[in-house]
Amino acid sequence: MAKLLSIFGFLLFFLGCGGDADPSKLFSIQLEGNKNKFQQNQQVGVAIKNKKEIEIGQVHYFIDGQELPITNGKLTFNQKTLGNKILVARISLEEKSVEIQKKIRLLAARAPEVYTYEIINTYPHDPTAYTQGLEFNNGVLFESTGKRGASTLRKVNFETGEILQKIDLDKSVFGEGLTLLNDQLYLLTWQSGIGYVYNPSNFEKIKNFSYGESREGWGLCNDGEKLFKSDGTEKIWFLDPSTLEEQGHIETVTHKSIFNMANELEYVDGKLYANVYQKESMMIIDAVSGAIEGVINFGGLKNKVNKGPQWDEGNSVLNGVAYHKERGTFFVTGKNWDKLFEVKIRKKS
Repeated sequence: MAKLLSIFGFLLFFLGCGGDADPSKLFSIQLEGNKNKFQQNQQVGVAIKNKKEIEIGQVHYFIDGQELPITNGKLTFNQKTLGNKILVARISLEEKSVEIQKKIRLLAARAPEVYTYEIINTYPHDPTAYTQGLEFNNGVLFESTGKRGASTLRKVNFETGEILQKIDLDKSVFGEGLTLLNDQLYLLTWQSGIGYVYNPSNFEKIKNFSYGESREGWGLCNDGEKLFKSDGTEKIWFLDPSTLEEQGHIETVTHKSIFNMANELEYVDGKLYANVYQKESMMIIDAVSGAIEGVINFGGLKNKVNKGPQWDEGNSVLNGVAYHKERGTFFVTGKNWDKLFEVKIRKKS
């Protein structure tokens, strides 16, 4: 009898709302501590607030289509990717099921470790280069530079600073990051919504490509299979190197917050090394989860650079990172810096 009354009550409420009751007005997800920020693999108590005391059956919880394990009334947030998420509860009723949602943030399980650097070598660098992208290929350094009317793509002898080859980009665009994959060179522009694909041997343009959901073009790198693209938000996008279509993204997070300052990118052994926009530091990001696992403090490096005529105190910042696989070292420079530094990165003691 009680069951019939509960169903009858639900039907009355349903009809009273015009036959199309919003589930969010009937039920809500209650998480332990009324929080909306949690860390990866954290266990959290969960319950369904039932505003009309309607009899419900089983409840299953999902994030990104993956069902979450629940034990003794506690969810385990074991997602592989972090950032802004929507927790979905699928509630079984007598003859139907409803879904309700709650916005949450999944953050890194641990605080980033702090790293520092050791200078191995110092090389000359063109101070007119407003560096946006760096990458090694067969011992040759490829570099892209920015600013409208002065953006270039170049091939450089890193030991002497000699420009071996250079082309100017269209004066209307602002050059950004670059990367090489499968004997093709990919280059971004900032706010024009387009990128370019070149033949790396002669800089002959193969094609243009358009961005999808990503807002702008910032940094670019690859893991041998796909491209990673930063866009000035917390998102780093995956691009198919053949179609240049965006096929998902990760979001960069610490153990406390979502972070949106990734600029130039380099991929090494499952990690993304990302310049922090306008800061003397670099992030080490897990390329699968988006967790910021380390921060490299490059403080003091800028003081070793001579300030030439192109120097702009507000904009001549650290930018540009390339990994030399054979040497096992990183090469870093900045916008309008006259030096290129070969460094080793180590944990701060």
